[in-house]
Amino acid sequence: MRIKQLPSDFKKALPVLEEIEKAGFEAYFVGGSVRDHILGLPIHDVDIATSAYPEEIKTIFNRTIDTGIQHGTVTVLFEEDSYEITTFRTESGYQDFRRPDSVTFVRSLEDDLKRRDFTINALAVDRNGRVIDKFDGLADLNKRVIRAVGKAEERFHEDALRMMRAVRFQSQLGFTVEAETAIAIKDNAHLLNKIAIERIREEFIKLMLGKSWQIGFSDFLNLDLFEYCPSFNDQKSNLEKLLKLDDKSFVDEQSAWTAIGYVMDLEPNQFNKMLRDWKVSNKSREISVATDKMLKQFKSGNFDIWDIYCLGVSNFDRVKSLCQLFRIEFDDDTLTQKVVNIPIESSHDLAITGNDVIKILGIKPGPEIGKYMSDLEHKVVEGNVYNNFDKLREYLLSK
Repeated sequence: MRIKQLPSDFKKALPVLEEIEKAGFEAYFVGGSVRDHILGLPIHDVDIATSAYPEEIKTIFNRTIDTGIQHGTVTVLFEEDSYEITTFRTESGYQDFRRPDSVTFVRSLEDDLKRRDFTINALAVDRNGRVIDKFDGLADLNKRVIRAVGKAEERFHEDALRMMRAVRFQSQLGFTVEAETAIAIKDNAHLLNKIAIERIREEFIKLMLGKSWQIGFSDFLNLDLFEYCPSFNDQKSNLEKLLKLDDKSFVDEQSAWTAIGYVMDLEPNQFNKMLRDWKVSNKSREISVATDKMLKQFKSGNFDIWDIYCLGVSNFDRVKSLCQLFRIEFDDDTLTQKVVNIPIESSHDLAITGNDVIKILGIKPGPEIGKYMSDLEHKVVEGNVYNNFDKLREYLLSK
């Protein structure tokens, strides 16, 4: 196969390939950028692989950075852009089931492609648009199949995170996992215990935010990957409830976590603990917990505008989306208008201060001031008093 019209990102990088070839070496576009272009998807990163060793790349280009030189990667600064260029390599010994114990630089493109995870990622393109496909990756793209390169079990023993990458690619591309690859995932799912939870979480969130997340999530459950993730091992029946929802994407990471906590019927402290176990960032965890509380208030119908304000107006749209997903009914138009009309985001936005209250009422500093400020905040949020100094002063004097 030949790509007749190279994408603009590839065209821009062509002078880099040409410089490498002028020096007597091979150079190709490789990996996800090739896959995505063939599928008609946007390209995010341009990766270049070469037969030149790192020290040889550094002699070809004047401006370089040793990004990961021990693994063969050098960043080349060319004109106004930067490109990661990696030497063809083979790998051996994976005692931690994630990183190779040793890397050997080679001159063979096929040897380099052989170590990659899936056939659809083991494609290369030369500067003339010719696609090098040593492992039937093009056929698998056409069949919309995710298949391990070579023996799947070996690939997963080299890097157990590849099993999560498989279901993540399902979610993003809408592909199915080839039968032997799926069996190998199920047989080796326990190897996820060897992987840092941060890395698993990163793949899991990409899965949940994919356009076909239910396809990937289904295999995440059916291939037993969930059993080796925090708080999930005895929750399969609850997690399967997500597969019965409408085919609708999550708006963000916090929305996905909230949906998971909701079907697991977790109490706030349990939900918070689950997020901590997944090592979710503090900010994301706080947003998720607040969203979870608001969603449950909407379900019960026992809430008012003050509750929404306290849990964060910024969480309202996320909760609305989740209500649609879980078919929780409420008066959308009326409530949305009320939320839009809330004039402040926090007490800091009040047009009056504690010192103003002291002067207006002629009282001494103390706990009483906080009570007055809280009352003013309530009245402003509920629309009973305008957030205007004179109006707030008038209200205070009328009490």
